[in-house]
Amino acid sequence: MGGTIRGAARFTVVGITHQGMPAMPFRRNRIVSFLTAVSLLAWSGSAPAQSQEEALGAQEHPKLVQQYGGEYRDPKLNAFVQSIGRRLAQAAGTNVPWSFTVLDSDVVNAFALPGGYVHLTRGLMALAKDEAEVAGVMAHEMGHVLEHHSSERVNRSTLAGLLAMGVGAVLGSPEIAQVLGMGSNLYIASYSRRQETEADEVGVRLLQAAGYDPMAMATFLETMNRYSQYEALKSGKKKSEGFDMMASHPQTEDRVQHAADLARKVPRGDRPVQPYMAAMENTIWGDSPENGFVRGNAFVHPALGIGFTVPQGYSLLNGAEQVAAKGPNGAIMLFDGGRSPAARDPVSFLAQALQGGRAQAVQRLDINGLPAATAVTQAETEQGQVDARLVVVSVGNDTLYKFTFVAPSGSLQRHDASFEQTARSFHRLSQREAAGYRPERIRTQPVRPGDTVEGFVARMQGQPYAEELFRIINDLPPGTPVQARPVVKVIVQ
Repeated sequence: MGGTIRGAARFTVVGITHQGMPAMPFRRNRIVSFLTAVSLLAWSGSAPAQSQEEALGAQEHPKLVQQYGGEYRDPKLNAFVQSIGRRLAQAAGTNVPWSFTVLDSDVVNAFALPGGYVHLTRGLMALAKDEAEVAGVMAHEMGHVLEHHSSERVNRSTLAGLLAMGVGAVLGSPEIAQVLGMGSNLYIASYSRRQETEADEVGVRLLQAAGYDPMAMATFLETMNRYSQYEALKSGKKKSEGFDMMASHPQTEDRVQHAADLARKVPRGDRPVQPYMAAMENTIWGDSPENGFVRGNAFVHPALGIGFTVPQGYSLLNGAEQVAAKGPNGAIMLFDGGRSPAARDPVSFLAQALQGGRAQAVQRLDINGLPAATAVTQAETEQGQVDARLVVVSVGNDTLYKFTFVAPSGSLQRHDASFEQTARSFHRLSQREAAGYRPERIRTQPVRPGDTVEGFVARMQGQPYAEELFRIINDLPPGTPVQARPVVKVIVQ
């Protein structure tokens, strides 16, 4: 979470705005999708001049990087990606001024912008098993650029909604997609099946020309499919009910088969393991420290010294400007915070923010020794009317934190106990409590005779379904012994 409040701004409640409530931005978003591509401008007729695409990419590249938490500043990981990029660029043989950026996000995603800007997240890289699979992702995105697929996407004004698409899908709530701070003016949309096929075909050719094994694209797509199933398992849903991070790339199983068929027609190439493992050593898994941590049903931010918990049955998600939680029967919780001189008196702050709205009287609260205030209001959304309970808590130093609890119209009383439980769990972290939270990191370990899957899994304490996750990140299908891999990754604190 980062940023500060600067004067009066607009307070968003599920697509509704109230004048006077400060915006309290968190630093980044966590949008779960797979290889979603960015398309930015309507071109007509032939492909635009290269200089037009380069200018557009240069304009929008920093916005996308900021939206995804900034660059991940690990010299060895970045050097590894740049080396792959140079190898693929040489194989492409074009005059595109390629740029390759690792984003500091655990979201599993990759993007391409016109003009040769290729982005991939550290979360995506963590799921590969070798250099060739990372190269396959990059080659696929380069294929979108080389095929000028952005020319078939129209709209420069609604990236915000499409960036949020993954959030709405993973939490099962389109309302959340409207409020997670998607401030960019770009437009992200799913590519068509034809475009995906074309990008896969270009990617396979690039892999082969660069000396990589073209089969790597198919094997990584299969790993992504398994990870999608793992995400559904974690959330307690059946596969058919779970969020499919491959939805932005339609017919995933068909793509796996097609990519494999293409690869079988060309010579096999290299699948270097050691350079990839060396680059991934000590890479952060999950939340970065500056954004706070989601740990089960708790959100904690050691640097800011705050934390709270949500009840069982709620799923927490870090957002670009807010933390969100999706609960049963349409309940949504949003949390953000920042600094403002108006934060000194929570009652006055909230009363002013809701002035002129359909709100009940503001009530003064004490939450774990901190001055707070609450009020109930109603609002209209694209999905209809909703009830909202607002809770603001002052922690001193002109700093205030805000909960927005949303329920379908007429059902606030049904959810209010859970909302109150969450608000009253807000507290300052003690120094000892804050020191207990550290980022999880990837460690690489050589596999020796006698090593077992169970032995490595025992190191991954706190990971839900740890064996399933261990097998996915190391591409070890069920029943496969660990000796099938010379080196494996484990996730530890």
